[in-house]
Amino acid sequence: MNFLAHIYLSGNDPYVKIGNFMADSIHGKKYLKYPKPYQRGILLHRTIDTFTDAHPTVRLSTKRLHPYYSHYSGVIVDIFYDHFLAKNWQRYSEEPLESFTSGFYLLLKEHYEILPMNIKKMMPYMIADNWLLNYAHLEGIGRVLSGMDRRTQNRSGMNNALTQLNEFYIEFEQEFISFFEELEHHCQQKITEL
Repeated sequence: MNFLAHIYLSGNDPYVKIGNFMADSIHGKKYLKYPKPYQRGILLHRTIDTFTDAHPTVRLSTKRLHPYYSHYSGVIVDIFYDHFLAKNWQRYSEEPLESFTSGFYLLLKEHYEILPMNIKKMMPYMIADNWLLNYAHLEGIGRVLSGMDRRTQNRSGMNNALTQLNEFYIEFEQEFISFFEELEHHCQQKITEL
């Protein structure tokens, strides 16, 4: 799962949202240096990643991309799935996506001091280009994939992945919808345990 899904799956606790959002930048036991409320979000993020990577439906999506993108397939599927979450947002939330995303950007500003440096550097671009809202559009997903490709020094070819998204759009969307219901349930249970 990519940014939007991680934030959404955090529920209403702002500390869990921020912890979940920044978790990829916090490795191993370094999460213990953060206050407990943020730790819950970091641990939830790790649970989401583990559940997602092992799920047979997600593996089906990843396998479809593997001949083209090898080990980058999982990253691409995460981005595709954020697209389907944004596109079908009204199915999952009563709050409009625009309101949800602008609320999260405010939250980032409020918790700025706790954020790792790489998140602080990325944040102005994320907000200015409204990444989370633009996941709903293929053009926005195309920009994300191109940006990810640049980060791999253009080795991944991820900038071409819209071809497969368009070709297998219905299959990817059905896989996302089927999987996401299970993931939501899993996260609701996990949040109560943390």
